[in-house]
Amino acid sequence: MDDKVRDFSNWKGKRLTVVGAGVSGRELALLAARIGARVFVTEQKGVSAEVAELFSRNGITWEENGHTGRAFEADAMLLSSGIPPTSEVVLSARKRGTPLIGELDFVIPQLRGRLIGVTGSNGKSTVTALIGHMLNAAHRNVAVGGNLGRAASVFAGREFDAVVLELSSFQLEWTHTLFSCVSIVTNLAPDHLNWHGSYEAYVAAKAKILSLRAPSGWGIVQDRDVEALKAGGEERVITLSWEERPKHGMAGHIFMGEEEATLRLNGEMTPLFRYSETTLLGAHNLENVAMSVAALRLLGLDEDAKTLLKGFFPLPHRCERAGTVDGVLYVDDSKGTNVAASVTAMTALPGRKVVILGGRGKGEDYAALAEGVLREADAAVLLGEERDAIAGALRGAGFTAVTLAQDMEDAVRKAQTLARPGMTVLLSPACTSWDMYENYGQRGDHFCSIVRGLQEPN
Repeated sequence: MDDKVRDFSNWKGKRLTVVGAGVSGRELALLAARIGARVFVTEQKGVSAEVAELFSRNGITWEENGHTGRAFEADAMLLSSGIPPTSEVVLSARKRGTPLIGELDFVIPQLRGRLIGVTGSNGKSTVTALIGHMLNAAHRNVAVGGNLGRAASVFAGREFDAVVLELSSFQLEWTHTLFSCVSIVTNLAPDHLNWHGSYEAYVAAKAKILSLRAPSGWGIVQDRDVEALKAGGEERVITLSWEERPKHGMAGHIFMGEEEATLRLNGEMTPLFRYSETTLLGAHNLENVAMSVAALRLLGLDEDAKTLLKGFFPLPHRCERAGTVDGVLYVDDSKGTNVAASVTAMTALPGRKVVILGGRGKGEDYAALAEGVLREADAAVLLGEERDAIAGALRGAGFTAVTLAQDMEDAVRKAQTLARPGMTVLLSPACTSWDMYENYGQRGDHFCSIVRGLQEPN
């Protein structure tokens, strides 16, 4: 947020330009209109007829297919999620002196309820959804959204016991106001490097979720990420590791033992949950559950974790069973859009695998992906814009069982010929879907529909 904009209390009658007509942009525009601002939306791409009708019905004017001078004739410009600092519209606004406000800085002051913020390279959607699920099970009035599902703007001005928001690095890049009661960083790994410009800048954006806590707010992070997040010496920070003695001495520690997770805080050891009490699979998901239950304990909720966890299942496209064909398990992990997520999925699932990789890259190095494939897979089927780059990394690591595919149908059928009974065909692309699909969900749905076709009798 630019220094010129400090007061969020009264936007009535002010001219506000919202950049972007996607989900967060639409809800920002509707919120601004509800509080009495004169709203103009500027969209680089097209605006659908449905969105245009929504804007018209709410007195919102708009432009599409580019940003004209009218976009800068405003008291402030609101940036929806995903607008990078290097974008032409941002650079032009700064040159003209138009104040810039990020999505969260506009919305957070209008939220009513204890805020729980969740970010991280992987697992943040699961943690966000799980905390919301457990709070609902504990009969709390809770809002769940942000980068997951409903935009934060939807909850503005409404009363809740708690608001649980998944926060992306894009959103945090622009954030100067948060005041969260609990801030969680699930883990760190290279991601969105093409957007942030460097891993250091990406981590700096994530670290804001800790520095912008409320004075009495808690932080939960991986012990291994303390130095990168510059959380060393921070009070009220809890670390997590599979070591009983953490590397960094913080306010408390979550110890991932052999059969259960335990929280050490103020000299006391409190059991969080037993691993047998969750349906989620893999060590990474056990960490997600431990952070989620610890968040509730830090908020003062002491309900039985086993009861609260009941009924929570993996989110769509996150190591989700797609079906079994001829003794081969097919798993949809389309949400695995970076190297770390795909390596984690490969490691978490037992047995040998045929992995389907590729899509649009994020500027990552594929060396770690190659190591994971070499260790966990018998074959790799590659598709999308990054298939040649991934193939080069795999072959450079000594993995030669590489097959190229033209599209998802081709990839699944080639994986079917390579897999043997007892193996797993895993879709975990390590890339975004944007070269072939609108989003990872559409990609995962297509994969699952193809698998269902394989199950049908010829």
